[in-house]
Amino acid sequence: MRESELIKSLRSVRLFSEREIPDDVLLDILDGGRWTGSAKNTQPWDLIVVKNRESLAALAKCGRYAGHLATATLAIALVMRGNDVSTLMDEGRLMQNLMLAAWAHGVGSCIASIYPADNEQRARELLGIPQDRHLRTMLSVGYPAGPQALRLPANAPIPRGRRPMADLVSWERFGTGA
Repeated sequence: MRESELIKSLRSVRLFSEREIPDDVLLDILDGGRWTGSAKNTQPWDLIVVKNRESLAALAKCGRYAGHLATATLAIALVMRGNDVSTLMDEGRLMQNLMLAAWAHGVGSCIASIYPADNEQRARELLGIPQDRHLRTMLSVGYPAGPQALRLPANAPIPRGRRPMADLVSWERFGTGA
């Protein structure tokens, strides 16, 4: 599969099968994250892989959009050093690389936001994260539960597809077409 096809086919998966992720696949996913670029190559992250069912269930209660952590095969916590703009951009880059690396193996994932501050503190305590680190994001990870796990429900209030290139891209100045 070409890289552009991999990117275009990526879906957020929130329904997971019980199939285990082989160790070599998990290590390749984590290595994809390890190779993420960062500002000045600071690599301001540490990753925590969480497989324990009780921990996943507790972490699922640490954010309004984190419930899918409870049923995932595993979760990856993105523990960040720093809270500046470049670190926030690096966190997004790391997240996307992990998701694409997983998808290349047919493994689904979905972003779980850990917030507000009291939820982040609870999650940090569950995972033993020092106070000088931040935990805003986790990924639920697992093989999709089937074709229904890859579809957006018909009644979802989320736009489908992508904006046309002509509406998205300007040339030389904002609002100018090709």
